[in-house]
Amino acid sequence: MKLLILLGLILNLTYASVVDDYLNNLKIEVQKSNPNFKGFDIKRGEEIFTSKHMEKKGKEISCTSCHGIDLTKSGKNFFTGKIIEPLSPIANPKRFTEVKNIEKWLRRNFNDVYNRVGTAQEKGDVVTYIISKDK
Repeated sequence: MKLLILLGLILNLTYASVVDDYLNNLKIEVQKSNPNFKGFDIKRGEEIFTSKHMEKKGKEISCTSCHGIDLTKSGKNFFTGKIIEPLSPIANPKRFTEVKNIEKWLRRNFNDVYNRVGTAQEKGDVVTYIISKDK
């Protein structure tokens, strides 16, 4: 039991460190084009995450179409029906442990929902919103 608790703490620290580094790098990128940038915003992230858009085949979709509103629960891929593990790092400690996976999924999901690559600010806002749901 103690080993499981210790493992959980280590994974939580790993996710926090990776997310902090990732957000810091995005912040630096945003500040290059917007020197007045103050920081990522949970409310903007929520708006991005929940807003509906027309996907490539003309159906209305949002991030919640696959991930749902409760990020501690599994979701279901809108296109394939495949079960998606919870987005919440608390419910799914494997989330947000590698920058390459964060970048891959943000790139893919922005393309699926918005038909474009997300900006550094949008990505930072969305990640900030997601991790805020764990607090």
